Amino acid sequence: MRQTLSSLVLISLFSLCFSLLPSGASAQNYRFSSVAIEGNQRIEAGTILTYAGIARGQSISAAELNDAYQRILASGLFEEVAINPRGSTLEIRVKEYPTISKINFEGNKRIKDEDLVGMVESAPRQVFNPAKAERDAANIIDAYAQTGRSAARVTPRVIRRSDNRVDLVFEIFEGRKIEVQRISIVGNRAYSDRRLRRVLQSKQTGIFRALVNRDTFVEDRIEFDKQVLADFYAARGYVDFRVTGVNAELARERDTYFVTFNVQEGQQFRFGQITTVSEMTGVEAEDYQAALKVRPGVIYSPSIVENSIARMERLGIRQGHDFLRVEPRITRNDRDLTLDVEFVILRGPRVFVERIDIEGNTTTLDRVIRRQFDTVEGDPFNPRAIREAAERIRALDFFANAEVDAREGSRPDQVVVDVDVEEKSTGTLSFGASYSTSGGLGVQVGFSERNFLGRGQRLTASIAAAADNINYNIDFVEPAFLGRDVAFGLSFSLLETDDDFALYDTVTGTFRPSLTFPVSENGRLSLSYSAAYKDMDNYTGASAILAAESTVGGLYSSGIGYNYTYDTRRTGLNPNAGVLLSFGQDFYGLGGDSEYIKSSVRAIAQTKVLNEEVTLRATLEGGALHFYGSQNSRAVDRYAGQIMRGFEPNGIGPVQSGEQLGGNFYASLKLDAEFPLGLPDEYGISAGAFYDMGAIWDVDASAGGAAVSSNGFKPRHVVGVALIWQSPFGPLRFNFSHALQKETFDKEQQFDLTIQSEF
Repeated sequence: MRQTLSSLVLISLFSLCFSLLPSGASAQNYRFSSVAIEGNQRIEAGTILTYAGIARGQSISAAELNDAYQRILASGLFEEVAINPRGSTLEIRVKEYPTISKINFEGNKRIKDEDLVGMVESAPRQVFNPAKAERDAANIIDAYAQTGRSAARVTPRVIRRSDNRVDLVFEIFEGRKIEVQRISIVGNRAYSDRRLRRVLQSKQTGIFRALVNRDTFVEDRIEFDKQVLADFYAARGYVDFRVTGVNAELARERDTYFVTFNVQEGQQFRFGQITTVSEMTGVEAEDYQAALKVRPGVIYSPSIVENSIARMERLGIRQGHDFLRVEPRITRNDRDLTLDVEFVILRGPRVFVERIDIEGNTTTLDRVIRRQFDTVEGDPFNPRAIREAAERIRALDFFANAEVDAREGSRPDQVVVDVDVEEKSTGTLSFGASYSTSGGLGVQVGFSERNFLGRGQRLTASIAAAADNINYNIDFVEPAFLGRDVAFGLSFSLLETDDDFALYDTVTGTFRPSLTFPVSENGRLSLSYSAAYKDMDNYTGASAILAAESTVGGLYSSGIGYNYTYDTRRTGLNPNAGVLLSFGQDFYGLGGDSEYIKSSVRAIAQTKVLNEEVTLRATLEGGALHFYGSQNSRAVDRYAGQIMRGFEPNGIGPVQSGEQLGGNFYASLKLDAEFPLGLPDEYGISAGAFYDMGAIWDVDASAGGAAVSSNGFKPRHVVGVALIWQSPFGPLRFNFSHALQKETFDKEQQFDLTIQSEF
């Protein structure tokens, strides 16, 4: 009872004390009749008052006063801000940020000052902002990271000057490039690490890393490699493939990275049933089913599906069906590891292209970009066609970046296509030296421009000189002649030889305009006119045939020709195989001194086996000359080059008095195999083996003199091995050969060094 009474007394006393306190628990309010602003030099007082948001005579709380302080500080114009109520006067004191007098960069060697200036937001005669300077430092660090210098550090420093000015200095520590010491793939079974590393943009540290910089660690490049791996597997039927993670670990010395890609391949799928149904009135599914090239049992690839859709939609356009769309519906059969594809033809939304806006092309003309679109203003909008146009724009290789997006136009049924590009350099001027086992030392000067005058035209000019010859070449190509898918070409070449693998000198000049256009999905036809001048003189040998031919002097020839090319690599439906077929003829006799037909044929087939580790290639070539009337070919007309490995140029064929004459016919078959040697990838060395068979034959012997030997079809056989080196100067091929069958006067060549040709 006594304890309860004491508690009540204490509670009463506390209540009495709180009741006697002033009513200040509520927010304090201020009212100012005047505002005094001090410390400002460049910024007007009215501007500061606007940021504060306080009007004279307005009643404000302490919280609103704090908000005004925050607004003035957030303007980024003042280094210090203070707000002090002084009775009916509000005093605002500020200290302005200084003005930047100049910006300097110190410690940079790898990136030039003029390039760094474009990376920073801060600029002279602007107000210095510490937050902006920190962002500038981060941008510079990112630029160094893109070059592999992820250890770079940038510190912005301020040097005070008079009149509230400062010099902004970015102190840069570039650091060393951090290399990728090792790239590993975990979880792959179908393809080896070596095969997968070849598709990655990132590379392991090479022996010539000073010349090749793809072995530096760049985070964005790793992200790109993840997509490249996904595309590689998807094109080969692994629809469940995914990269589960990428680990990039610094070595203990912190100078190299070890990069590991963790992947799940899944199972390889093939096409199952391929069907077509139509949900569009007036469209027969059978016609579109017949247009498909894909067949059941083929390894599944998204590109094959996309190509099939494009083929069907083009058929719909030809039949006059606007807004026809093809939707693939895929049914998965895990038991059979097949994917059934049903192509559904339906009517798409009635949306039109209002316009195509192009920005960023400071050099390239608008029409060069517009002609990559099959769609023009007013056409039905087709998202797939726009995506294909975007890929064609990027494939031009005129732009560092190209983005193509579609947005709603002025009405819901219209779309505006925005194209935003960033130009890059497309011209090169080269000076070089070369060496070959056949021509010796040589020098070359060349100019190349892929986007001449911004018109998308290609212009190349070069002069190459060696010990025994000099070659001049000029080539020009307009890829869209008269706005059509027709390439107009002009080619001029002049070759002068001085006792080059022969005991006579030659002069050969050719002028050749041409038109090339598609005739099918994989076929192209070229029509051309040729005007040529050929001369041979200063013969010093004993062959009666060559002596007679050298006295003829220079002859002119004029004619027309065609060349048909069939190339399955254009569609890229099979990433592991391809076929290239070419056949052409030139008919000379339209004026000039010579009348003859020159025919040529070439066929190449390539495939990759053993999980794409081994490349097999077969090449079949042939040519024929047929002169009319009493005319005969001369050495400058006949085939005498290096048609096969194992022999010198002009090293096989008909012979008189120990000298090669060349022939009116030639044929060769080359079989190649290329495979890895098991050496570390960074060496860039692989091996090859080859078997060549070929012959040059048939020459007119009417000039008399000694008998002509080896004038019939007598094939030579050669086997050999090769060492292929992906050097910083290009892919070099060292061939070591041995002739299994040859003729007495053949000039064998057991070693030669060439540039590795890519199929």
